[in-house]
Amino acid sequence: MKGSMKMGVISQYADQVIASGAYEPLDRNYVMNKIRGLVGDEDVAVSDGRLVDQLVELAIAHGAIEDSVTDRSILNDQLFDLMTPSPARVNARFWEDYHRSPQEATDHFYQLCTENDYVKVAAIKKNIEFVKKVQDGNELEITINLSKPEKDPKAIQAAAHDTAVKYPQCALCMENEGYKGRLGYASRSNHRIIRLTVGGREWGFQYSPYAYFNEHCIFLLAQHEPMEINQQTLVNLVEIEQTFPHYFVGSNADLPIVGGSMLAHEHYQGGRHTFPMMKAPIKQELSFLDYPMVTAGIVDWPMSDLRLTSSDTTALVNLGSHIMRTWQSYSDPSLQINAGTADDRHHTVTPIMHRDGDRFILDLVLRDNNTTDQYPLGIFHPHEKLWHIKKENIGLIEVMGRAILPARLKDELAEVKKYWLQDPNEIAENHLPWAQEVQARQTITADNVEAVLEQEVAQVFSDVLADAGVFKRNADGEAGWQRFIQQL
Repeated sequence: MKGSMKMGVISQYADQVIASGAYEPLDRNYVMNKIRGLVGDEDVAVSDGRLVDQLVELAIAHGAIEDSVTDRSILNDQLFDLMTPSPARVNARFWEDYHRSPQEATDHFYQLCTENDYVKVAAIKKNIEFVKKVQDGNELEITINLSKPEKDPKAIQAAAHDTAVKYPQCALCMENEGYKGRLGYASRSNHRIIRLTVGGREWGFQYSPYAYFNEHCIFLLAQHEPMEINQQTLVNLVEIEQTFPHYFVGSNADLPIVGGSMLAHEHYQGGRHTFPMMKAPIKQELSFLDYPMVTAGIVDWPMSDLRLTSSDTTALVNLGSHIMRTWQSYSDPSLQINAGTADDRHHTVTPIMHRDGDRFILDLVLRDNNTTDQYPLGIFHPHEKLWHIKKENIGLIEVMGRAILPARLKDELAEVKKYWLQDPNEIAENHLPWAQEVQARQTITADNVEAVLEQEVAQVFSDVLADAGVFKRNADGEAGWQRFIQQL
């Protein structure tokens, strides 16, 4: 009997947990009972697929959980938590590795977060990705996001009647570490956060569960405080780059429309990826007499980007702060650029930093969140003719040239291809004007339809970025750049 039980899914998972190093061989009975407490006592033979998936099905069969999106997710993460060391042990190992090499520390931590299913590798592989060069010569990265899990219908229903004070306050709070989860709130049993000091305050470093690029990570303030872009932001970005020289780091803007979706909690994003904007050349070099240690220029990019480069981080921060302060109060009515007032400001930046050896490279992308009757979602926001592809805010990742497009496009664009090939189709009405315009200037065949689709979607994203740029790439926009530079 003992030999046959070795083939049981509970028994095998206990062996896997012990092999992970989270427990010792002497702990085997303890671990077995931990698993039984989650899925029920009776073991069954191992079948195909991940052991955790089999354990979730076993728990449903035993009546230990309901067969729902929420219960499945919670149990999945509780089971993976068994093979995840405690936060204190994870932090101790991280900084022990860090003393040898920052990259060794992040490599091991990232490996842990993929092996314990906090980073949803299998789900991320579902995303559609491609890279295309567009008319202005830049390459853009396009992703259709298919990795986010479906919403639990019960959670949607419960949220309509839920007025309780929330714990944790938001998805970025430190209190998420180890949180079981609930209807409408993600499970985080297997979540771990590295503690570090940034700008004299406690911060956390974690990976993103549904990563948009390689080693997509988040730096978050320990306190639940709203996002704010100022000189301290640049100081913080420098310190993070000094700590993690192999990662870029950047912040979403701190205003609605031009900012990200999490303005209530101060955080930055980073990772090991070279974005298209980072490779874009300088189209006009600039010099600032008070900052001879800093090279500067306007970047040849659809959005309005000033790039500063220096190994003197104090000079870099001081010049960057001067540019941000100037932009915050700068208006140019001829281009519909309006700074607003101190109580109702409309200007901020999306700041992004990466390293090239000992040189720190800071991109400051100018943002304006004004609206008009003609552009109710934002003057410098994707305009209505592009909404069939992208209507959502243009955040940090997209500013740098990587589109995060909605999952609906997978099926909708398949119908566009059928339309182009004159096959029976159910093309959405909002795609029809674009599809007809493309068809009028392209010869589309079964052999090239996929390439045409990718090229045209990439061009729409380029147009989206151009809409979000405050100084357009035309004569008026170039003249506007020069007026702003003179103000600096």
